[in-house]
Amino acid sequence: MKTLISALLVALCAACVHAATTAPAPSAATDALLQQAVAGSWRSDANKARDQYRHPVQTLEFFGLRSDMTVIEIGPGAGWYTEILAPVLKEHGQLITAPSKVSDKYLARLNDQVAVLGHVKAIPFSPPQQMSLGADASADMVLAQRVTHDYLIDDPKELAAMMQAAYKVLKPGGILGIEEHRALPNQDPLVSSKALHRIPEDYLIQLGLDTGFALAGVSEINANPNDDYSVNVHMLPPDLVGGDANRAAMLAVGESDRMTLKFVKPAK
Repeated sequence: MKTLISALLVALCAACVHAATTAPAPSAATDALLQQAVAGSWRSDANKARDQYRHPVQTLEFFGLRSDMTVIEIGPGAGWYTEILAPVLKEHGQLITAPSKVSDKYLARLNDQVAVLGHVKAIPFSPPQQMSLGADASADMVLAQRVTHDYLIDDPKELAAMMQAAYKVLKPGGILGIEEHRALPNQDPLVSSKALHRIPEDYLIQLGLDTGFALAGVSEINANPNDDYSVNVHMLPPDLVGGDANRAAMLAVGESDRMTLKFVKPAK
């Protein structure tokens, strides 16, 4: 059913430049670098355990990552994707992370792992106070992995500002890749984001189109049919905030069902 809904959304979108539910064939060089990064000894066993749910190689290849890109990662959190992206981009590209607050602990981690990660830049990004992701048309790709709901919880204008900032910083033809916890299509996005940390897929797609992006692909790489959308995503792995009473049931579900969306800034 989820695949059908995604396909219909793409088919009905007049601004789509291309629709896909599987990743395009990656270059051999990029694929090799991604495989090496995912298998890297610098990644903890706990982080590697998330690969079965987050499919980092397939996801980044679906978005069209290349090793020579300038990539901005919005809301890197503890750096789960940073430690995969940075080694791939170290030699020929540039990774810029945009946390809501650049903490000393985060900077120390980046500095301690320069040999592996290269020189990752960190810039604060917290709409509406800090609105810029960099100079206009300076990035090839912007990634927002499981973070768009955070910008919707307090004020819908914050999520719109995030999308607009991504649009401005991207070059024509640049890519915005979004992975987000999925809510039911008929849920109020403000309610689902606050209560469940989820967003309806059609809402997020429409916001991207309203911002000026074209929808270039919809993938079910990160779908989870075991998730029934009824719980806050933090009750599921890896957080398991519900405690021991719900632990077995939440582990049986796995991580949340997620949409994976590829937007492109149209060439002028």
